[in-house]
Amino acid sequence: MKRTSLTLQHVKTEAIKFAIMLLGTFILAFAYYHINFQNHLSEGGFVGLALLGKYATGLSPAIGMLLLDIPVMILAWFLKGWKFMIQALLGVGAFSLFYDGFERYSTLVLSFNGNLWIPAVLSGILTGVGAGIVLRFGGATGGDDILAVLVSRWKGWKLGTVFFVSDAFVLGLSLFFLPVKETLYTILAVWIASKVITYVVSVPARGTVVTTSAVKLPIPSAAAKAVNAAAISQRTTVARGVSN
Repeated sequence: MKRTSLTLQHVKTEAIKFAIMLLGTFILAFAYYHINFQNHLSEGGFVGLALLGKYATGLSPAIGMLLLDIPVMILAWFLKGWKFMIQALLGVGAFSLFYDGFERYSTLVLSFNGNLWIPAVLSGILTGVGAGIVLRFGGATGGDDILAVLVSRWKGWKLGTVFFVSDAFVLGLSLFFLPVKETLYTILAVWIASKVITYVVSVPARGTVVTTSAVKLPIPSAAAKAVNAAAISQRTTVARGVSN
């Protein structure tokens, strides 16, 4: 009876983790399509490369992300095991499906009449929250997330700092496809996102979940336990991958 209770509790915890990870990927896909792409802002990491591919060749970012992620997922399988790879695949797959859905069916257009500082700030906040939620609960939205987590644990850098540094290369490439103005506002968005990611990932889990840098919403104790379980699982998995 006790064993059955523990199994049910584990299933409940994993279900809560997965549901919140889905929320994070939804927020991320919404921001990348309705804010970044519609306002001609790029992004960093693999998403930025996928958006640049859209501008240059017309290839859907959902497809571009998968093509970039596959080699890293294979590497993650060898370094960190099948469990982590499955969690990462769920995050990547959910993001790709949400983005493709917005791209195909969304009629919402967010235009700011050339005031690029507004989409830059909104993008930074929303992408930071979305990516931070996914990472906090042990998932990933792309191969660059996996690499960033490994480098963060290896070097002892803040996760947001690793993302910002790694994005510099992609933002440099943006200059070949986007005007300087859009690229500079993209840098602003990425900088804001790096700060928000660091906060969301590192804030202590004490019965609250952070949705922005200034708002905290109470959540059930089971979800708070899921936060702690995800954090412990992530630290253990990454430590094993680095030690190998």
